Amino acid sequence: MIRKAVLPVAGFGTRCLPASKAIPKEMITIVDRPVIQYVVNEAVAAGIRDIVLVTHASKSAIENHFDKHFELEASLEAKGKQELLDELRAIVPDGVNIISVRQPEPLGLGHAVLCARPVIGDDEPFAVLLPDVLVDGDGLERNDLAGMIDAFEASGRSQLMVEEVPWENVHQYGIVDPQGGAPSPGKSCQLNGVVEKPSRDEAPSNLAVIGRYILPGKIFALLAETPPGAGNEIQLTDAIETLRQTDGVDAWRMRGKTYDCGHQLGYLEATLVYGRRHPRFGEGFRELLSRYSQPE
Repeated sequence: MIRKAVLPVAGFGTRCLPASKAIPKEMITIVDRPVIQYVVNEAVAAGIRDIVLVTHASKSAIENHFDKHFELEASLEAKGKQELLDELRAIVPDGVNIISVRQPEPLGLGHAVLCARPVIGDDEPFAVLLPDVLVDGDGLERNDLAGMIDAFEASGRSQLMVEEVPWENVHQYGIVDPQGGAPSPGKSCQLNGVVEKPSRDEAPSNLAVIGRYILPGKIFALLAETPPGAGNEIQLTDAIETLRQTDGVDAWRMRGKTYDCGHQLGYLEATLVYGRRHPRFGEGFRELLSRYSQPE
């Protein structure tokens, strides 16, 4: 059973400027909680128990969010605000560990994952979740990450979560080349490779990699030997391609929906979706949407 996940959160969040100038992009809120908490909740729901944050000196707000705030909790308890107190204490569920390591310089996603090596070790498989992307599993009995973990344990091969995107947008993504055609939602298939941002005519499919990976511990040795690639950074995709050539790599096609919260429109869409069904604010939010959707 995969119990550890790496969340790279050291980036500057330039796509979210100016909002992310002083606040980590991962701490921008969707309704009543930061984006990073939704991603951690996704991992926990899939059975992950050790969350490794690969962070930066400017991101202390993320670590503080998952730390115990004794004075605040004592104040809420003294004032009888039990519901708020329970919400704070549920940010990190019992049995879940939040572990932080530093990425000393911005050398790419592959380097960020490599920084977690001392915590994960070389002999244990683990998940990687990019916190820009929310993967919404509403209505699913088990979320997509749990399904991808099952696929890894059944096949022994690394898994890349993929999502169908419009053909006219394939040039914006890493697009997989599946063996024998695209798998059905909730299924995986082996890959011939990944094509980075292909043109419409060159794209082998319209299945895009969306920021969820299940990888073996041996990826660390490959990352340590991977030379800088695009942008003079150590690219995770380069190490995954090396792994594919020796061990094979699968694409696992998700069933839910993603929201790219690193992009303003994706963030706004996520706010609409999560706000409409929020257990406390959903009814009022739906009324607001109805009111403001009427022409003046």
